[in-house]
Amino acid sequence: MRLIKTIGEWLDARLQIGATITETAEHRIPRETASWFYVFGSAAFVVFMLQIVTGILLAFIYVPSAGEAWNSLQTLNHQVSLGWFIRALHGWGSDFMVAIVLIHMVQVFLFGAYKYPRELTWIVGVFLLLVTLGMAFTGQVLRFDQDAYWGLGIGASIASRVPAMGPFIVNLMLGGPIIAGATLSRFFALHVFIVPGLLIAFVSVHLLMVIKLGINEWPMPGRLVRKATYIKEYHELVKKDGMRFFPDGMGKDLLFDGFILLSIAACAIYYGPFGPSGPPNPTIIQTVPKPDFFFLWLYAVLSFLPPSMETPALLIGPVVVILGLLFLPFAFGEGEKSWRRRPVAVLTILLVAVALGTFTHLAEHTPWSPVMDAWSGIPIPSEFLHNRTALERQGALVFQVKQCHNCHALDNQGGKRGPALDAVAVRLTQDQLIRQVIQGGGNMPAYGKNLSPAETTALVAFLETLHPAGQSPARNASQTIVQSSGAAAPGSGHP
Repeated sequence: MRLIKTIGEWLDARLQIGATITETAEHRIPRETASWFYVFGSAAFVVFMLQIVTGILLAFIYVPSAGEAWNSLQTLNHQVSLGWFIRALHGWGSDFMVAIVLIHMVQVFLFGAYKYPRELTWIVGVFLLLVTLGMAFTGQVLRFDQDAYWGLGIGASIASRVPAMGPFIVNLMLGGPIIAGATLSRFFALHVFIVPGLLIAFVSVHLLMVIKLGINEWPMPGRLVRKATYIKEYHELVKKDGMRFFPDGMGKDLLFDGFILLSIAACAIYYGPFGPSGPPNPTIIQTVPKPDFFFLWLYAVLSFLPPSMETPALLIGPVVVILGLLFLPFAFGEGEKSWRRRPVAVLTILLVAVALGTFTHLAEHTPWSPVMDAWSGIPIPSEFLHNRTALERQGALVFQVKQCHNCHALDNQGGKRGPALDAVAVRLTQDQLIRQVIQGGGNMPAYGKNLSPAETTALVAFLETLHPAGQSPARNASQTIVQSSGAAAPGSGHP
């Protein structure tokens, strides 16, 4: 103990941080806030520290390569001592962290802790929730199995719908137009460097404001928040009926933090790590990819929405919700804090909880897209092969071999995951067909890495024949104009 004290004094003489640490640890809090309702913030911080430690350990083995990522996870699961346990701790820690942050946000909302003068604390908390969800999503992608591949394809298709910026966002996210090796490198950088960096920054600012502004007092009915008097009343409350956070007020936090860590370890031992499932292969479409637990509700919403409503719901809904959360403390910054006298707040939480719970339950049984019971052995109807060239027949063979029939119907035969292709040549030009096949889009993955140029050419040639009799296929209007201009070359008699 004497040696530790000597080392501490030596460091403090040079760093001059001892007084700051002591002041921070011993800052006074209202006595009633040493409650089980106030333990979720510290628990989220402890789980975040667990994520950092386990993430560093996994990074020693994990290879962020499209060809090796799946193999490196298999190595961790089966060859590295306790590798499976570290993966399981990291995976379950992610789920626990999202859950705890959500519960903490609900507690803050019901206790009115977003009101004056803690508006910025709430706003930073909203960004912390969003970044935590981003951490969970990028972690799922790094598994790079079938679920991750198709899930990322869905995420890319959602991003592509953003007006004007969609293609740029997709290229930035995937490192190109398709899911490839560069994609995994991008998400590895996001998951290991960028998102944790943002979390550390937001957590630091959040803790600073909690210390400077104080922990929200217990919301007593009738104790109103008024900007003119609140700060004075809060300091009087802390002076009259307060205590030090350390060591007096942190007992319940330590017990709850220990319980959470033990719970994560128990889940890791009993359930094991998440995946990976089969290696990613876009040609294997007999799959029902589902996101991790906290994104399941969105999965169900997209399943039930009609196609015409998907884009507005995806682009407008989240923006409205986030803006509502950010402007909440400015719209309701004063007044009653107690949830007992704020029935609208309680009803809002109940409705959101019921809706999310219902959609999450439905997602366990709801297909991600329409009926997926087709079989690639279904023959292509003969009328689509009559009077076709050798190249077009070769394209029909590619269509069959690559199992396109499992997702797309011809003459009402085949899958319904994607649109029927009986008249696809009327909807898409040759260039658009090539781009769709190579880059994917919507629920369709990119096949650029799974088709040779010759196969792509043949397949598109076959698709160009799919139009009703007597109706011409789609043409690029700009190219038609150029060709017409070329026909009217000098010497044709036209000015």
